[in-house]
Amino acid sequence: MIHFGTGGWRAIIADGFTKENLRLLAAGLCRLMDSEGHHGAELCVGYDRRFLSKESAHWLAEVLTGNGYRVLMIDRSSPTPLIMFTVKTHNMPYGLMVTASHNPAVYNGVKVFTAGGRDADVSVTKKIEEQIAGIDPDAIRSVPYEEALAQGLVREDNTANDYIDSILALVDTDAIKKARLKIALDPMYGVSQTSLRTILGTCRCDLEVIHDRHDTLFGGKLPAPNAATLTTLSHYVVDRHCDLGVATDGDADRLGVIDEKGGFIHPNTLLVLLYYYLVKYRGWNGPCVRNNSTTHLLDRVAAGLGQQCYEVPVGFKHISAKMSETGAIIGGESSGGLAVRGHISGKDGIYAATLLTEMLAVTGKSISALYKEITDQYGELVYREADFRMTPARKAELQKLLFEDRLTPALEGVARINREDGVKLYFEDGSWVICRFSGTEPLLRMAAEAESAERADQYIAAWKDLLGL
Repeated sequence: MIHFGTGGWRAIIADGFTKENLRLLAAGLCRLMDSEGHHGAELCVGYDRRFLSKESAHWLAEVLTGNGYRVLMIDRSSPTPLIMFTVKTHNMPYGLMVTASHNPAVYNGVKVFTAGGRDADVSVTKKIEEQIAGIDPDAIRSVPYEEALAQGLVREDNTANDYIDSILALVDTDAIKKARLKIALDPMYGVSQTSLRTILGTCRCDLEVIHDRHDTLFGGKLPAPNAATLTTLSHYVVDRHCDLGVATDGDADRLGVIDEKGGFIHPNTLLVLLYYYLVKYRGWNGPCVRNNSTTHLLDRVAAGLGQQCYEVPVGFKHISAKMSETGAIIGGESSGGLAVRGHISGKDGIYAATLLTEMLAVTGKSISALYKEITDQYGELVYREADFRMTPARKAELQKLLFEDRLTPALEGVARINREDGVKLYFEDGSWVICRFSGTEPLLRMAAEAESAERADQYIAAWKDLLGL
């Protein structure tokens, strides 16, 4: 059966990700929309560069039109944030994006967006799952794609110009033009290059691009912008004397950054940098939001600036909901996704990259210099993380240990324990460690943060010993 995780529904191609399941998902959504009074509405459907993504988008459209809905099909592979933007600006009740984001190439999936271009929260995805459970696959109505297109039930268009213009309107293009920055871009064989070429070219940046061809295997690497996958970009930045290197994941909702020295900037650091910049240099006021696996340095910076930082469970739907509730300036996660007030409510690696470029231009400082400005005031924390692949049986075994037996490692100085999303231990000195299951991959994830690397490593080692990993 189809089960939504923290970032939509994802499954291995030809295993769970099949035409039949895609048709079930679309039919389930149609039933939900019928019950909500949306019958006949128009939905946006988009797709990325993964294997079968375009065909899958068409299969979804066939079922949507067969059940009385109209489809705006983005007519080329596109970034996920563009689909969210379109749902928001066209006042659509829902939208669909065929993507597995940063997952390995053997995966594909579907993200669902609700009114306003928001990530569907658990209440919505649960309702879709419930509707799917009552559907006979052989009774699903559909209209062949070409026939639906000829009848006007599907219209193909590209909303990229509006999306790009919206980003340019939100940044200081004059400052960026004057800075004459040299930037290296790695779209990781994904879908960001057209938008970022246009935006940064308009801002007169000297832009050089690598890994921009269409490759459904993503060059044999995970399409996630992290230290391990961005070594080529790092060398390129140093060799070509670039001011900045930026990379986006497979569907361009996450950002990875290389500084002028070739060093990988962890998403934790990026989130702190942008929040500090927006408050200190742009003069914005407001809190920030992070998930439970993201740096607490953000809390220190927020407090130092007279603001508050809110913690939520993993899943960007929780971040966007808390941002809306509190009027937060920025919200983000340690995996590289962030959103900024005044744009879409979800992750956008393209806007984040543009805002980062503005930050360098306006401050006149390198990333390393600006981060030193922050750590000189608020200190520095060491972040560690580890992932462990799980079989279904092993996952069930560990779930019992963690949530039924409620085991935790014998560590000193624990102030409190939170089991809202995994098991997180908060220590009296402000350090912390979390152990939780991924909502997008069969992984057990651990993260820890402390004043020293030795302490953070000790926390993760204690969890590993306890669970026999």
